[in-house]
Amino acid sequence: MTDPGSMESARKRELLDLAYDYVLRHGLSDLSLRPLAAAIDSSPRVLLFLFGSKEQLLRALLRRARADELQVLDRIAAQRPPADLTETGLQIWDWLSAPAHRDLLKVWLEAYARSVTEPTGPWAGFAQDTVSDWLTLLARTQPGSQRRTKSGLARRTRALAILRGGLIDLLATDETDRVTAAVRSDLAELRARE
Repeated sequence: MTDPGSMESARKRELLDLAYDYVLRHGLSDLSLRPLAAAIDSSPRVLLFLFGSKEQLLRALLRRARADELQVLDRIAAQRPPADLTETGLQIWDWLSAPAHRDLLKVWLEAYARSVTEPTGPWAGFAQDTVSDWLTLLARTQPGSQRRTKSGLARRTRALAILRGGLIDLLATDETDRVTAAVRSDLAELRARE
């Protein structure tokens, strides 16, 4: 006999996956339960029953976006050991600048901005956690002695600022060649100072 709780859990996962695909296409800003439910062949009542509230659904969607982000970071770290912080930054940029990732990155940027401007509710901590995730990945590519110094942290922070600034510019303009040239130049300068 099938456990009713596992059926609910399976349906919740299925609806979360469908809702996440919807959010990747339509964004988070004006998320409304009726259009979302219609698009994923559900109802607002079912979504509220399974997730508890719209805020809890948003939290689940943000956790999913963050899980995707962490998967990307782990995949980048596992590809081949980068030689240094600059090489890691270049690998990350190659992934960030790929057109196939635009929808995910738009959702990430939207959630990041909302977390900064609305630090409570479903957005709470998203931006801060994201910064921590990226700095952790970048730290893995620094020698242990450098990793523990203020200057090592400053270099990681600068690399992150280069990547984040480039990403925002790229999403705003879709000028991949121009932004990539600037990011590569800034990351090369970072290497020259190491």
